[in-house]
Amino acid sequence: MKVHMKTSTLASLIMLTTLAAPSVLAQTAGTQPPSLSVRPAAGSGAAKTSEYRLVVGDKLRIEVYKDTQLSQALQIRPDGKITLPLVGDIVAAGQTAAALRDSIAGSLKEFVTNPVVTVIVVEAQPQTISVIGEVNTPGVHPIKTETTVLEALAMAGGFKDFANTKNIMIQRQGANGVSTIKFNYRDAIKTSGKPMYVQPGDVIIVP
Repeated sequence: MKVHMKTSTLASLIMLTTLAAPSVLAQTAGTQPPSLSVRPAAGSGAAKTSEYRLVVGDKLRIEVYKDTQLSQALQIRPDGKITLPLVGDIVAAGQTAAALRDSIAGSLKEFVTNPVVTVIVVEAQPQTISVIGEVNTPGVHPIKTETTVLEALAMAGGFKDFANTKNIMIQRQGANGVSTIKFNYRDAIKTSGKPMYVQPGDVIIVP
């Protein structure tokens, strides 16, 4: 009698397990593992972090590890610089965040042992260039992706009749101040080499 009851109970359990299995499998099949996503910092736009060059007006957060007094929230001034305690003025416009980080860390070594610095772009200004001189539509023009000098000149409506296209100048803010780059339009349209790209904040002058 006991053997018969045990056998009956075991058979019932096997039936229940068999009936439940398809339901469990159906639920498992419909469940996908959570996907991982990477979100850019707010206001960072489409610029690649590793390539983006800082411009006037960008808002930054400078973090110095274990030093709340040196950590600062700053905005790049119209002269392209920021000011930090101990370090003083540092040129920020025209640099990448990584280059600025290294510059700050190098300056802090005089005061801090092995400083660990992080530069965060909290809010980036719209990326623009200026084209002035003998073009049909001079002014400030927004850029969203990598833009060549030829594309920038086209955005400015092309040249006026007496433009000196062989002696175009590009003024660019860098870590050591403003530099001037010469650009020959006639040579550029004849060659098939690597194009010249503009950087945010560039001023193109067509005499």
